[in-house]
Amino acid sequence: MTTDTPARLLTLLSLLQTPREWPGGELSERLGVSRRTVRRDIDRLRELGYPVQATKGADGGYRLVAGKAMPPLVLDDEEAVAIAVGLRAGAGHAVEGLDEASVRALAKLEQVLPGRLRHRVTTLQAATTPLTSGDGPSIAPETLTVMASTVAGHERLRFAYRAADGTESRRLTEPYRLVSTGRRWYLVAYDIDRDDWRTFRVDRVSEPFATGARFAPRELPTGSAAEYLRRSMQRQQPSYDFDVTFAAPAHFVAARVPQWLGTPEPLDDATCRLRGSAGDVVQWVALRLAMLECDFVVHEPAELVTAVRELGARLSKAAGGRGAGGA
Repeated sequence: MTTDTPARLLTLLSLLQTPREWPGGELSERLGVSRRTVRRDIDRLRELGYPVQATKGADGGYRLVAGKAMPPLVLDDEEAVAIAVGLRAGAGHAVEGLDEASVRALAKLEQVLPGRLRHRVTTLQAATTPLTSGDGPSIAPETLTVMASTVAGHERLRFAYRAADGTESRRLTEPYRLVSTGRRWYLVAYDIDRDDWRTFRVDRVSEPFATGARFAPRELPTGSAAEYLRRSMQRQQPSYDFDVTFAAPAHFVAARVPQWLGTPEPLDDATCRLRGSAGDVVQWVALRLAMLECDFVVHEPAELVTAVRELGARLSKAAGGRGAGGA
């Protein structure tokens, strides 16, 4: 009989997180306790926020169902390694949709991984090569997890930084947010030595070090890290306004267009319009538009119209001239 109640609850929780229904008698045998004790343990889990559903009858039992909130999970060694490897592989590239929340999850998981499992994760990742990768520069997952931890813990972060012109410097910052543009990760932080807000490309960061010194978060001038990054990028390079209409509903386009391009406005149930500004080269924006899986028309600027037309011609030529068309 298992008399250690916390250990027994963890074992019970691990069993219930398997997607099946567990008869009370089988749980009783697995745990080495009476059915009455199983019922009491089920009630304890419910009090902790785990939505355990019970069915009555001869074939009745218990199963964990979806609730209003996400309760803590109990993972075995293989599951923990699998999740960590997946998160580390994704964090190595600025994959669109892999935002700060994903990196925070990786930071939390690696913080509690036993040394033997952390070694397995590192070994497995080093021994595998993905067939595809993001089109942005590679980033060490450890860099992102250290940054995410300091953002969440309001802890000062020190690192080496290489500017666009190759200049090397050491920075002491109060990290505010990590922002992904779909191709790159950026850190929005308050630079202590320069007494001002700055944005840093994470792929140019090395030797990140959490100092342990806590700080009270400052108020960001724009209120949004994404908006601050957008304005910072506009200041650093010439930007241009664009205007595009799509033969698709706004919700369809919004789910596929990068956030940094803006939010489409519905014209009717079947069409929408996207207007905004960008600092990326027009060829890159043309490619992003072509990837949205719907027809579109570029109204301005003329440079983007030309880039889309040239892209269409190049793709048509690659396909042997079939299906030629322009925007």
